[in-house]
Amino acid sequence: MIRKMLGCAVAAIAISGSMAAAQEATSGMTKGAPDLKFAGPLAFAPQGILLVGDPQGGAVFALGTADTTGQPDQVKLDVPGLDQKIASALGTTPAEVMVNDLAVNPASGKAYLSISRGRGPAATPVILVVEGSGKISELSLKEIAFSKAVLPNLPAPGEGKNNQRGESITDVAYADGHVIVAGLSNEEFSSNLRSIPFPFKTAEAGTGVEIYHGSHGRFETKSPVRTFAIYKSGAEAQVLAAYTCTPLVRFPLSELKPGNKIKGTTVAELGNRNRPLDMIVYQQGGKDYALLANNSRGVMKIALENVEKAPGITEKISDKAGQPYETIASLKGVVHLDRLNKDHAVVLIRTEAGALNLETIPLP
Repeated sequence: MIRKMLGCAVAAIAISGSMAAAQEATSGMTKGAPDLKFAGPLAFAPQGILLVGDPQGGAVFALGTADTTGQPDQVKLDVPGLDQKIASALGTTPAEVMVNDLAVNPASGKAYLSISRGRGPAATPVILVVEGSGKISELSLKEIAFSKAVLPNLPAPGEGKNNQRGESITDVAYADGHVIVAGLSNEEFSSNLRSIPFPFKTAEAGTGVEIYHGSHGRFETKSPVRTFAIYKSGAEAQVLAAYTCTPLVRFPLSELKPGNKIKGTTVAELGNRNRPLDMIVYQQGGKDYALLANNSRGVMKIALENVEKAPGITEKISDKAGQPYETIASLKGVVHLDRLNKDHAVVLIRTEAGALNLETIPLP
């Protein structure tokens, strides 16, 4: 979900790589079929390189889509009944389709979806592409340029709620020549943020992260980041991370080093009994905001003014605290979102009737 980035001086630090760097990124790729076991979190690196997190296989893949040109400022992505159309394209039923993530290619404005066709361990990973015309096609994984970073120190697979391997990769993003990966490890600080040089080199153990959870009134090291965005204000980029129940925490990107253990700054508590789903950052009227979709508390527009100077929450709170926010009443049922361009986002909405719609909305 790499349109989750914002620089105050430039629109997105993630897409700032030069053409030469992009050519270097693809030149070392293998041509063939990646051994993708599960298509999970998505993000874009420069020049149409799609990053795919595979928690089941314990790896991150970079796919050369060759989708490098377009007019994203002129694209509108509106597809009602998307689940039905996906099922038809895959020759199955909506009940056998699960959409795991959504990412918009900033080079073309096309939306990419990570899909599980089927249920359980036998489900097949699929990447679908949605164009502004509404056309849906499959990204062929039979003969594609790809590279792979295998993650070390992963939690062991398990069953049901004990399957922490399924949370070994919860979100990915590209930032300034690195792929940032959130999830769980088997270390003492099991909540982990990895910064992997891209083009891929050896993936190191990552950084163990600790946060203060205000509604729980304690420090925690075992809860994974659910979704995050890279936010740049002033000179230093920050990882802005949302956790279940719902602390919002920042970590300096520069501190993500192999073997480090760091303590984040909890800049907001946004309410308990809630799971964050997706987050982007953007600028409007000269001010910076995060847009956070949640499973039970709607879509929040969070003010980021002075967030890098916030002292942090370090004592138990009874309700909410920190950065101010508003809930966008018109956005209901949002399960995934991503930036389309500077003024619009794309949202995947589950209607009350259970259907999935893809919609383009003005940034609120």
